[in-house]
Amino acid sequence: MPFGKKPDGAGGSIDFDAVYADVIAPAIAAADLEPLRADEEQTGGIIHKAMFERLLLCEYAVADLTTANPNVFYELGVRHALRPYSTVLIFAVGGRLPFDVAPQRALPYSISPGGTPADVDGARRLLEERLHEARERATDSPLFQLIDGLPVPEIDRAKTDVFRDRVRSSGELKEKLARARMEGVDAVRAVEGELGPIEDTEVEVVIDLFLSYRAVKAWREMIALVDRMSTPVGSAAMVREQLALALNRAGEGERAERELLDLLERRGPSSETYGILGRVYKDRWLTAKEDGSAMLARGFLVRAIDAYTKGFETDWRDAYPGINAVTLLEIAEPDDPRIQKLLPVVRYAVERRLARGEPDYWDYATVLELAVIARDERAAADALTSALAAVREPWAPETTANNLRMIREARAERGEVLPWTEQVERELLGVAVA
Repeated sequence: MPFGKKPDGAGGSIDFDAVYADVIAPAIAAADLEPLRADEEQTGGIIHKAMFERLLLCEYAVADLTTANPNVFYELGVRHALRPYSTVLIFAVGGRLPFDVAPQRALPYSISPGGTPADVDGARRLLEERLHEARERATDSPLFQLIDGLPVPEIDRAKTDVFRDRVRSSGELKEKLARARMEGVDAVRAVEGELGPIEDTEVEVVIDLFLSYRAVKAWREMIALVDRMSTPVGSAAMVREQLALALNRAGEGERAERELLDLLERRGPSSETYGILGRVYKDRWLTAKEDGSAMLARGFLVRAIDAYTKGFETDWRDAYPGINAVTLLEIAEPDDPRIQKLLPVVRYAVERRLARGEPDYWDYATVLELAVIARDERAAADALTSALAAVREPWAPETTANNLRMIREARAERGEVLPWTEQVERELLGVAVA
């Protein structure tokens, strides 16, 4: 199934996390089965070993065909080729199923205007009934329906047990990593030491380890880990983006730049890639500025603003590169007409994210920076409160505090002093991550 909030094709969105939590998981539990959701893995669409194991070994499967996600249909094809029965299809009312699966007995569910399941109790009950029916082992795979006598692959019970043990082990490792992130880099290293060869470790655990190193600002460990990943995982877009972030934080800005430019050439425009590239140029601007190289600093500043602006233009829904472009323009070119053009769009983008629910730290940080730029002390205080409560990684509020400090110092040079902004910076720098 899709993950998170996805466009519904009609101008709205569907919260698939809510579909899972409110309908699918309770229906599975009510049918006396154990729900197991494949975690979202942003690894360039890799269908990895663990996914094939789930498709092959899980006795029952629920596939949500809403949005016609290619990965979901690929996985459904694998499942139908391996399992003649016990696959249940569902979809949100309003979407059209592709012709090849339209004849299947897919179960519809309704979506509210807010993007969450509408008739939750009814949808749960119908799905529970369909799961009970799946126990009758009536053939639901079109492949096995069309070809009489097609041999069913033998699934060794020992393999099923190994699969279940692996799932349990992955969950335990994730819990260890969550605790280790609270304790620091040595604790995260200790968990890595339990994993064995990284190239043979399940993808979700490797990515969790990778981002755990990021959480404790262990940039060198992040860089070294990529070299030990399997080739498909290590070459995935998200991994390369985060590698570039780590390289930049570790002082290797030129190598980070090459990584990102290569990614843009191979994959095309991306708001995230351009956003990290903007950060690379921003840091090189600051370094050149500190060294007294005025012309070089000016060149990197222009590049940083350009990269952030391109990132925002690539996806107007992603306020991150947009607020960074506005911040740099406010610092260096407060009279630049681009500020007034970008500001309302950035504000609308983050407002829409907030309205959809489940905002993260960066959403509140964006609102905070917008309030400081607008010189709105009350709005800044409200946004600061929300941002502090949403902090998950200590380097995040440090980044926001640095941006606000640069705005304050640039304004001070122009003769404008707003004392309350310095207090906001101190609050951000003093936050403890729990």
